[in-house]
Amino acid sequence: MNVNTGRIEKLVRQLLVEIGESPEREGLLDTPKRVAAALAFLTSGSRVDPVKLINGAIFTQQTNSMVIVKNIELYSLCEHHMLPFFGRCHIGYIPNGRVFGVSKLARLVDMYARRLQLQERLTEQISQAVMESIEAGGVGVMIEARHLCMMMRGVEKQNSVMVTSSVVGAFRDSVATREEFLALIGSRAA
Repeated sequence: MNVNTGRIEKLVRQLLVEIGESPEREGLLDTPKRVAAALAFLTSGSRVDPVKLINGAIFTQQTNSMVIVKNIELYSLCEHHMLPFFGRCHIGYIPNGRVFGVSKLARLVDMYARRLQLQERLTEQISQAVMESIEAGGVGVMIEARHLCMMMRGVEKQNSVMVTSSVVGAFRDSVATREEFLALIGSRAA
């Protein structure tokens, strides 16, 4: 499905009028076009097939040692207010004879983040995609993010950080595996 940016431009123009602005004001002349392009990009992940994104970048490797990629930057839009949230994602998995090309994990994070999202869902989607793609022995995903919907409006708490985690397989079943993951990403077990 393609995004109808022309229609979005018209809607943004109308929105500007509804909030008391003049779309003819110099600074707003190209705003509808810019907002339409930004929304198309920021929601582009919902139009991507994860299998095509991974595109065979899974390799045979006989190891059962934990693989971790941490501090993957992410930017997303909260589905409740369509305001950004941003932070870091940490992914750990135990291979079951297959490993990811390392950049594909960051691409998976971007794909799921580029949707109208909830952080809780985003965390689960990433862990499930990793688990299912390589039939891992276990997966752990932690996201730490700041939400502008909480910082700019509502309770206006600028220093709050939301932390979510999803642990499946060995990461759920083994306290030692979970603690190793938390230690390696620099977080302490609660």
